[in-house]
Amino acid sequence: MILLPAEPELLRIAALTKRFGGFTALDNVSVDIRPGERFGLIGPNGSGKTTLINCISGAFRTEAGTVVFRGEDITRLPPHMRTRRGIARSFQIPRPFKSMTVAENLMVATDFATAANDFVPVAQRREAMMSVLIQTGLASKADVSTTRLSQVELRKMELARAMATRPKLLISDEAMAGLAGAEVDEVLDLLIALAGQGITVIMIEHIMQAVMRFSERVMCLDAGRIIAIGPPAEVMANQRVQEAYLGT
Repeated sequence: MILLPAEPELLRIAALTKRFGGFTALDNVSVDIRPGERFGLIGPNGSGKTTLINCISGAFRTEAGTVVFRGEDITRLPPHMRTRRGIARSFQIPRPFKSMTVAENLMVATDFATAANDFVPVAQRREAMMSVLIQTGLASKADVSTTRLSQVELRKMELARAMATRPKLLISDEAMAGLAGAEVDEVLDLLIALAGQGITVIMIEHIMQAVMRFSERVMCLDAGRIIAIGPPAEVMANQRVQEAYLGT
């Protein structure tokens, strides 16, 4: 039997530490995330989840540790350079350009992800943008003002903007927060479909049913430290995880 070499990790976070003054938001966090993995990130409010993704996406600089993406140390790269290498994130609270249509919002995202010396014809960019809108179920809204979108459509557009940058890694920050049951299913189905196309997805979410359905692995943070990582059922059964959410 011929053993094939293991596929290298897509993202490697090693001994990551982030402080705000005297407060340690992340304390020596290390994790590897595999290509194509559906990875759930959970933890109570203030646990360090958003700080971690801000360190991955480049919004925050870290005091210690490294972020390696596709074999390259990107720890000191600015956000736009990380986007061009294939890291995209959506935000919990959508903030679209309200004076623009849905299509125009996505075109801004494609421009942000395109290097200055990489000329892409407008027709080709629009074709790629429409492909993303079809994927996210927003094709009929392409020329509609973002002010006319429903809450679930805004969440989908937020994901579409991230997808317009052609990511290898998509970080979804509580895309389902505040949505009704059927709307949660819509967004969850979309994230699962995106992952099915080979995109690695890190999903941050408080809706545990969604986490359980989506994730192949789950990591729980509490007070800036990893307290559990593994299969969803195993993590949810962990006593420290239950205490973090419910109290001792």
